[in-house]
Amino acid sequence: MANIAFIGLGNMGAPMAINLAKAGHQVRAFDLSREAVAKVVAEGGSAATSAQEAVEGAEVVVSMLPASQHVEGLFLGNGSQAGLLQGIAKGALIIDSSTIAAATSQKVAKAAQALGIGFIDAPVSGGTGGAIAGSLTFMVGGSAADLERARPLLEKMGKNIFHAGDVGAGQTAKICNNMLLGILMIGTSEAIALGVANGLDPKVLSEIMRRSSGGNWALEVYNPFPGVQDASAATRGYTGGFGTDLMLKDLGLAQESAMTVKASTPLGGMARQLYAAHSIAGHGGEDFSSVIKMLQKKG
Repeated sequence: MANIAFIGLGNMGAPMAINLAKAGHQVRAFDLSREAVAKVVAEGGSAATSAQEAVEGAEVVVSMLPASQHVEGLFLGNGSQAGLLQGIAKGALIIDSSTIAAATSQKVAKAAQALGIGFIDAPVSGGTGGAIAGSLTFMVGGSAADLERARPLLEKMGKNIFHAGDVGAGQTAKICNNMLLGILMIGTSEAIALGVANGLDPKVLSEIMRRSSGGNWALEVYNPFPGVQDASAATRGYTGGFGTDLMLKDLGLAQESAMTVKASTPLGGMARQLYAAHSIAGHGGEDFSSVIKMLQKKG
């Protein structure tokens, strides 16, 4: 059983850490939210009072943070604060499951490897339901050897593990996936809103489309219309899922990547604009499926 430091216990990180603890691993957890740490402790983990304390003696460090600046600041430091790499043992392995810029993953990996520390970027897909069920998809960038070291742990948190390529490739795969997801959610929301405006039952329409050529992941497990699926974020008042601002961040990463390689992503660009407008309207903290609100007929 591995000695694991887990840093970042949000809607995705906490259940991932809990699954590692339930599998018998020693999980020392840290998050700025004491409540989040307490949830992991209640399921068999232990609490750390700081990220530095969490990594003391850890064989593996798993991080799940919101954005590039958080990952870079944590591991490399900023200004007066030293980076966490200085406290991680030589020979340890970092598994960063945050969704960030590929260039940031490569920068942190280079610094880690110079200290004899392994690094893979391993962003995930599958939503909070997948995190709880341990059925996530991992998109891994890094060496084959480091992936094999990580695999026994990844298998406790996910069902599908893909080696996308060298460090940073996992991030590129993830932003491609999330760009498509954002586009699909907007299209699904638009279609359901149109049907409801014409008097159709959203459950009936969703089932018709799910079993027809318009079928997609949103219709299968993450319907944006409240009450259609009991487990969806929409039915929980658009809480506890993947936030609009996080989707906006990922769509921004996709556009940055597209500009770098001069790729054409017109639908991705439009999706980013729509999610930006939705966020500005006050829905940034709601689940990204709440984008249906801006498409529904008013009155």
